[in-house]
Amino acid sequence: MEELTNLKCIPCRGGQPTLTDGQMAALRPQVPEWDVVEKDGVKRLKRRFHFKNFALALAFTNQVGQIAEEQGHHPAILTEWGQVTVEWWTHVIKGLHQNDFIMAAKTDQIDDPSFASLSGSDDE
Repeated sequence: MEELTNLKCIPCRGGQPTLTDGQMAALRPQVPEWDVVEKDGVKRLKRRFHFKNFALALAFTNQVGQIAEEQGHHPAILTEWGQVTVEWWTHVIKGLHQNDFIMAAKTDQIDDPSFASLSGSDDE
């Protein structure tokens, strides 16, 4: 299987099925810090990143926004003092698509020494 970080998002216009549990299980090892959560009946990938302050959290948010624009696939992002929560899902199919796993992997790949304080997932 090709590494998710090397893939690009493909336009999802609807009519495509959401990923099966088996397909998700095959992709999960490439994004081990992400949780599959269900909100309002829609499965999403969710991860919380921790930072030393708000400025670092905001800088990370902006970098996530940049890769989202580049790929044409956009997350829900909650930026707070010392933490950023990112959720990926495909709105048009109301669930998870390979694009969401690609973007989770690309989010993990954001490589900046100032983000050395990143920690894993920390769900509520």
